[in-house]
Formats: sequence, C-alpha cells, structure tokens
Amino acid sequence: MAAEEAGGVGRSPACLCVLCGLPAAGKSTLARKVLRTAALQGWRATVVPYDDLIPEQAFQTRAEEDGVILQEIVNTHTEWKSHRQAVLQCIERFLEKPQRLAELPVSCQIDSAAWQQCIQALLQPEALDCSQAERAPLLFLLDDNFYYPSMRYEMYQLARKYSLGFCQVYLQCDLESCISRNQSRSEPIPTEVILEMVKRLESPNPQKNSWETNSISLNTTADLSKCDIQRVMELISSALSNPLSPAEDNTKQKEADRLKCATNVVHQTDQACRRHISEAMKTARENQVAPKHMKSLAAQLNESKATFLHNLRRQLLQEASFAQEEDIDVERVVKRAVDVFDLEKKEILLRIMNENN
Repeated sequence: MAAEEAGGVGRSPACLCVLCGLPAAGKSTLARKVLRTAALQGWRATVVPYDDLIPEQAFQTRAEEDGVILQEIVNTHTEWKSHRQAVLQCIERFLEKPQRLAELPVSCQIDSAAWQQCIQALLQPEALDCSQAERAPLLFLLDDNFYYPSMRYEMYQLARKYSLGFCQVYLQCDLESCISRNQSRSEPIPTEVILEMVKRLESPNPQKNSWETNSISLNTTADLSKCDIQRVMELISSALSNPLSPAEDNTKQKEADRLKCATNVVHQTDQACRRHISEAMKTARENQVAPKHMKSLAAQLNESKATFLHNLRRQLLQEASFAQEEDIDVERVVKRAVDVFDLEKKEILLRIMNENN
C-alpha cells in the first residue's frame, strides 16, 4: 500500500487542501491566515504556490489556432500542463520519502528553490521539537486557480492513493473586485486573462462530482472574517480525521467509461457538424456557386469533418483524466468542438466562393 510506504507521512495524519478561484480572489491571503492558525494548533503546514513554482513563460497565452483550441477542449498535455504535472510529482515524492529534501527529478520543470522553501516548513516547523513534528498533522495548502474539475481531481486521486485527507475551499469573489485587486499588485496579470478565466471557471459541484463533497465556498469580496477562518480549519480538521481509502483497480471499467464518453461526444459533434455543412451548402447555392465548385465544396467539407472527428476521438481517448468518478460535461465539450469546426467550415466556404468569382 502506498500509504504504508510513505515513511513519516504514514505515521501522522495528512491533508491536501485545494484553494481555488479567480486570480486575486484572496487565495494567498487565506493561505497565510490558515498557516498561522495551523501553527498555533501544532500542525506542520505549508503553501504550494503554483505561481511561484511554475515559470512565468508557461502561463503565456498561445495563439488561438484551431488545433490549439481543440487541444484545450480535451485538456491535452501542453507544456503548461507538464509543469503542473511536475508540481504534482514533487508533492508525491515528498509523501513517499519526506527526508529527501534536495532530490528533485533531473528534468523537474518547477523552481527548485521555491519548492524547497515550501517543504522546509514541513521538515523543520517552528515551535515544534523533532518528536512532536514527527507526529504532527501535515497540511498542504494548494494555491492555484484550479478552474477545471480535472485539475482538482488530480489532487483527489493523489490523496486517495496515499490515504490522505482531501478538501476544497472555493473563494467566490466578484469580477470587479478581482480586477481592482489585481491592478493594485506590483506585477498584475493582464485583465484579459481574468476575463478569460471567468468563462472557464467551474467551481466545485458536489451534486455533479461526488468526490467534491468535502468542499466549502467563501465569499471573499469583503475581507475574510474570523468565522471564515474557523470554517476552513473545521473543514481541514474533518479531512484529517477522515482520510480517503485507496481505490480498487477498476482499469477496465474506466476504459469502458472513457470509450462510451468519447463515442457520445463524437456522435453529437458529428450531428452538429452535418448541420453546419448543410448551412454552408445552402449559403453557396444562394450565392449561385457553380456546380463544379459546389461539388468541390461538399467534398472538402466532408473530408474536413472526417479528419476533425478522427482527431477529436483520438484525443478524447488519450485524455488520462477521463474517469468514472468525474462526469464529463458532454454538452460543453461538444459546443466547443463544433465552434472549432465552424471556423474550418467558414474558411473552406470563403475559399470556394472566391474561386467561383
């Protein structure tokens, strides 16, 4: 069992606490206050700040080309995601062998100095002697936007693998306040990034995802209150007292679920793409496109659709986060996929109409 092999971690309760929300929603402020309260309770606690660990260039927005949008739809492994995976791997390595402070993977893609600062507080907590520290509860506060459920689900999987506590705190802050706070920072992020994240943010939903049951929401438009901090501490205490159980090996069932989901997405996307092709053909006829060009238009649209659906299906089946425990929002995925195909359709239609003229 992984938990039994986790060295010092296995002898004391441990918890992964996900802090999620828009940029400037107050996650770092909350983390600092929880750290102080945790220290008073004799816990070993640290913040894992993704902004400090992941190089700035990994967050730069890429050109919105069709292929890039399609990859975003299924959350494929981009350079940015590989950095997130590196953070996850470093946490897991620490859980397995806490004393190996300086031994990061050779190809590690995170800031090693920032990571060592994170775990130094766990290995050498202030106000605790060695014997106390070994038995003290262990708390990771994961400070990131975590706007997709799949990002949070990875942390849930890690907690379950090592029989840790798991909980989530969603910081709900109005957009205007987030933008205002961000602009007052010494190094603000572009406002466009926040506006884009509003569109993508999916807050914890226990009704949809049972693994998100141990979650609370805080309104952080105003300052955090003592009651807010107390709620978070009670949530974490409950998670520490109720660690997750390792999952049974249900690989075959997951593969079946993944195939079923991918087939459903591709089928619905195919139906929608057919309607878009019909609309393009109608537009071409209304613009009196010559028969030979109409034939070429139909061939190109159908070929484009076939290639598009093939790539969509392949990427869906390769996506590791498709799991039985995490329901996929098929309607949202289909809509985004169809939006991508619609761009291809318009380009082909415009090209044919230009040739016709």
